[in-house]
Amino acid sequence: MAKNWKQKVIVLLDDITEQDCDAIVNAANEDLEPGSGVCGAIHAAAGPKLERACRRIGGCAAGEAVMTKAYDLPARRVIHTVGPVYSGGIDGEEAEVLGSCYRESLRLASEEGLRTIAFPAISTGDYGFPPDEAAKVAVRALREALDEFPAIREVRLVCFTIEDQEAIEEALEQEPE
Repeated sequence: MAKNWKQKVIVLLDDITEQDCDAIVNAANEDLEPGSGVCGAIHAAAGPKLERACRRIGGCAAGEAVMTKAYDLPARRVIHTVGPVYSGGIDGEEAEVLGSCYRESLRLASEEGLRTIAFPAISTGDYGFPPDEAAKVAVRALREALDEFPAIREVRLVCFTIEDQEAIEEALEQEPE
């Protein structure tokens, strides 16, 4: 594992649509249509060209990621990933799909030469993933992926709620270097 991976991670209580970085991640639905929460906010801020670009792609399966331009956003690209709908997480499959959202987003960013990326708390809103569980999955996935994709220089975890921010900060404290 790469030492000091945590130095690449920044936790913010902020609006992801205002992040000036190479890419922001959209917690999208499988149809890549404007929705509620972070997805709706990103589509609203990016303007109608984002919806048209998403329509051309057609969709995205849970745990995968696709990319579009960012249009009217300060970021240069939007990486759309579909998190799991939480139903109790008994078999661990939901955690694996959620972790895949982070890994696939970083893989796509790395392949495209992007170095700074901002994530929302994927699946914690309408999809019902408990923030503390989602944070542990996200941090573990980031630790693994940042080792695999060392060219990524900065990962911003942009939290919309204090609850998400506290969960991420606690998960980071508990995750080994």
